[in-house]
Amino acid sequence: MRRGTFVRWGVPIAAAALIGGAIGAGPVIAAVSGEPVLPERSAQQLLADAVAATSKGGGLPPMSGTVQQTASLGLPSLPQTGGESPLSLLSGSHEIKVWYGGADRFRVAMPTQLNETNLIVNGDQGWYWQSATNTATRLTVKPGTGQEHKLPSPPPTQLTPAQVAEQVLAKADEHTAVRVINTAEVAGRPVYQLVLAPKDEGSLVQEVRLALDGETYVPLQVQVYAKGSAEPAFQVGFTQVTFTPPAPENFVFTPPAGAKVEEKDLSELGDAKRAEQHAEQAEKVAGQLKVVGDGWTSVAVLPFKPEDLTAAGRPAGDGAAPGDGSQADVGALADTVLKSATPVSGTWGSGRLIRTKLVTVLLTDDGRLLVGAVTPEEITQAAGIR
Repeated sequence: MRRGTFVRWGVPIAAAALIGGAIGAGPVIAAVSGEPVLPERSAQQLLADAVAATSKGGGLPPMSGTVQQTASLGLPSLPQTGGESPLSLLSGSHEIKVWYGGADRFRVAMPTQLNETNLIVNGDQGWYWQSATNTATRLTVKPGTGQEHKLPSPPPTQLTPAQVAEQVLAKADEHTAVRVINTAEVAGRPVYQLVLAPKDEGSLVQEVRLALDGETYVPLQVQVYAKGSAEPAFQVGFTQVTFTPPAPENFVFTPPAGAKVEEKDLSELGDAKRAEQHAEQAEKVAGQLKVVGDGWTSVAVLPFKPEDLTAAGRPAGDGAAPGDGSQADVGALADTVLKSATPVSGTWGSGRLIRTKLVTVLLTDDGRLLVGAVTPEEITQAAGIR
């Protein structure tokens, strides 16, 4: 299991909180079914509460629980990959267990059918345990490297949470309708649900539901519904959660007898050279990116060819094999998805169309890649705009 696995799973704990401060919406409609469980609050108030809950006192409150992620995107049958592969999160259901006592005191455990991986951080000590290989890695920080207590922080701002919420809502009111439900429940706790629905019929998204805990205002669940579906196409959230400081023993780890013990510096957990290459590629892509349309029906357009997808999955000489969570999995997925593509043509030219419940992709024969959460009609229309 790579460190990236835990980065991806940080979404329901930390990134979901950012979603609460980054979603824009328009008119607020109080939707109350029966007697309200929680006091009525507007979307502006709830977003301000979510920002305040995750910014005061250094971040999220102490908590522990189980997070489950499910995906049913309507993709073709994916190639078999290891449980640690990013592709494994594109379908099925997966869960992790979390214990959070603070920015320097947390534990994340990802159980599988036969094994378990743990990341444990307790102050200046850390362990990375893999039961599959019976390996325990002690994590250290080299003094003077700048890694000590290096935590991400938001840029300074003079705006209050209420002002941020007001501005975010004002920017997107022409594209989104929002309503507040105060009778919902997540993980056995009463929650407020912000229900955001695109106004444009060209979007494949029916609605997005963000659930905020009724007491702490910490985001507990995010659900994305595709049009015509009664169940979420994508969902990540807590199935069990407790807002009390985890017991100290949760952050203590002793390698089992017979385990192989290794020591690594935190900088060794990532490939600096590859990270630099990815950053350069991202900068290059950003410079070539063109966006057609706006709001929920915006379409990203990039210069691209099918062989670029398959080549990206087969880097020469790295010994990668499908199922190991490497780029080889990306190539295997690209091959599978491209085989399911439908030939299409129009005044804009010709190409191949790939549609899932939430995303439509168009690869044109003239070397463009168009991606958007839009209908095929919307994306082919965007293809005609040069």
